[in-house]
Formats: sequence, structure tokens, C-alpha cells
Amino acid sequence: MVKWFYMSIQKTSSSFTQTSAEQAFGPPMIGALLRIPFEAVQRRMLDRLHEHDFDDLDAPHLNVFQYPGPQGARPSELAARLRVSKQAVNYLLGELERSGYLERQADPRDLRSKRIKLTHRGELAIETIREAVSEIERDWERQLGPERFAEFHRLLLELSESA
Repeated sequence: MVKWFYMSIQKTSSSFTQTSAEQAFGPPMIGALLRIPFEAVQRRMLDRLHEHDFDDLDAPHLNVFQYPGPQGARPSELAARLRVSKQAVNYLLGELERSGYLERQADPRDLRSKRIKLTHRGELAIETIREAVSEIERDWERQLGPERFAEFHRLLLELSESA
């Protein structure tokens, strides 16, 4: 997948733009190296969701479902966790609510506030997402070998805990 960064020089109308990413910026940095596998995971999740009749879900919706999930969160907490505006989160929540994945219910401890509750359909979507990710983990374990994949997983956990 990293080969994408090392593609040959593309022909353009200007010699100024006739450079590869590596020539212009150097080899890919950690952000790009993390993004490419993440995008593969995201594609696999969407493929599995669509195969299981969750074809109304798209990449922005995956943000709401990402670990640890929205269950019990306030929309404002979810917005802060996702680093997006409250308006953006409420737009996504509205779409997911209309499609039957979740409900926004009054918070029993603060009636001015709402809490997110997954519906059965939402729980099934998350189950499908987790199955897709498990599948890609098995693929990567076969590709890297069990020891290297276990080390990769351990290192990601370590980085996640320190972030």
C-alpha cells in the first residue's frame, strides 16, 4: 500500500507540478503510514455493512460508531471526543436516528440534556463493524505472521494509552 507514495512522476501541464510526493516532501511520515491502513479498515467496514443491508451508512457515520461507541454519551461529549462541532454531530445523530440506529433520550439526571441510546439495529451495525475489523486483523496476522502482528497490536495499544 505504501507504493502509492512512491509512484513515478506524473505528467502534468507544468514542470513545476511534475514531482512525486517523495521528491516534494520526502518519504511518508507516520501520519500517512497510519492513515493508509486505517482507510483499508474503513473500506472493509463499509463493504461489510453494505453487504449486510446497512447500505444507508457511509464513512461519516462510522465516526459516531467508532470505539468506544456512542452508547450513553451526550451529543456534546461525542462532539468533543470526535473533535467536530456540535452541529456536525447532531446532523449525523439525526440521520442515524431517522434510519433507526439510535435514539436521543432525556438524561434522567438532567432533563435539559440528552443521552444517546443504540437501538437493536445500531447494535447489529456495531457487531458487523467489529466482525469486519476482526477479519482484517486476521488478514494482517497472516500477512505479518503471528509474532509480528502481536507486536504491532501491542505497540498500537501502548501508543493509544499514552495519547
